[in-house]
Amino acid sequence: MREPLSPACEHRTAMTRLCRSVQSCTDLFKVLPLCAALLIPSLYSVSVSANTDEATAPAYSIASAAAQTGLLLDVVRAGQRLLTVGDRGHILYSDNDGQSWAQAKVPTQQLLTAVYFVDQQYGWAVGHDALILATTDAGETWTRQYDDLEQESPLLDIWFKDRNQGYAVGAYGMLLKTDNGGQDWQRIDEQLDNEEGYHLNAISAVTDAGLFIVGEMGMMFRSADWGDSWEVLEGPYRGSLFGIVAGQQPQALVVYGLRGHIFRSNDFGESWLETKVQTDSGDLQFGLAGASFLSTGELVIVGHGGTVLRSENGAESFTVASRADRASLTGVVASVDDGLILVGQNGIHTTDAHGNDVAR
Repeated sequence: MREPLSPACEHRTAMTRLCRSVQSCTDLFKVLPLCAALLIPSLYSVSVSANTDEATAPAYSIASAAAQTGLLLDVVRAGQRLLTVGDRGHILYSDNDGQSWAQAKVPTQQLLTAVYFVDQQYGWAVGHDALILATTDAGETWTRQYDDLEQESPLLDIWFKDRNQGYAVGAYGMLLKTDNGGQDWQRIDEQLDNEEGYHLNAISAVTDAGLFIVGEMGMMFRSADWGDSWEVLEGPYRGSLFGIVAGQQPQALVVYGLRGHIFRSNDFGESWLETKVQTDSGDLQFGLAGASFLSTGELVIVGHGGTVLRSENGAESFTVASRADRASLTGVVASVDDGLILVGQNGIHTTDAHGNDVAR
């Protein structure tokens, strides 16, 4: 039986996309694209050209100062530049460590879920309707590379090895690959042992090991040959996992997800140790959605309820802080002054090391 998704559960998709009101089943599917009430579509292979018919090209995202305080789902660094993506096709960038933000020119008004840069210039973003966007100018302008409007399912994460080879993952077991920088994308779902079409929530490289994917119902897949072949793993948890962060040692990684579950492995997923995070009321129960290692070697994981977790020992233990607004957090990177740049339900937050807002 598939894991049901609803506003009551702490699934990453629910947590990060339920921040605006839902008034109908149709709206629910747009906001919670992994709705279990819908049938799993058939898996197939398709290759789509990067060229888009101008007559059917969608509207661009609307420039608005409110974009900085709206729903944002991911944040990354491309060199010294910060970039964040989220609701209504908004992509913002900052060249002064978050003191001010500019809005990029983006050819969509769809919700964007993740962004990845392979270097300071080349990046990709993914979102609803299996949308993939690309930039070659450090995120100032974007082009559409792929979408599937009939699928009506989101892509949830993307990763590139170099400027040519990349992978994107998403709802209902979607796995896409490109070998030419996104000029063509091919559906390769059949390479995964995922007959139920469980949602794939995150993909990441693991140092000196290969690629790793986590998803719904604790699904785990790994590729020791960097995407040429995949094997399914018996994971330590049967609930949804929403994110992966590669450890600082070879073959090390940390995964996290529903109800505060955090697991760490030092052997590319062969074995796992669970980290129990204690709060004043017991074990942490909030879903976790984003993570980043800082230059100090500390690991920060953020999630629902304004949760900010910080570890100085490779995820063996964490200190817990909660932002005063208790708004959901979905992404984190370090600022240059040992603070944090957080994004989530209420937009961008420039904070100290514990997630408390600071004036910039």
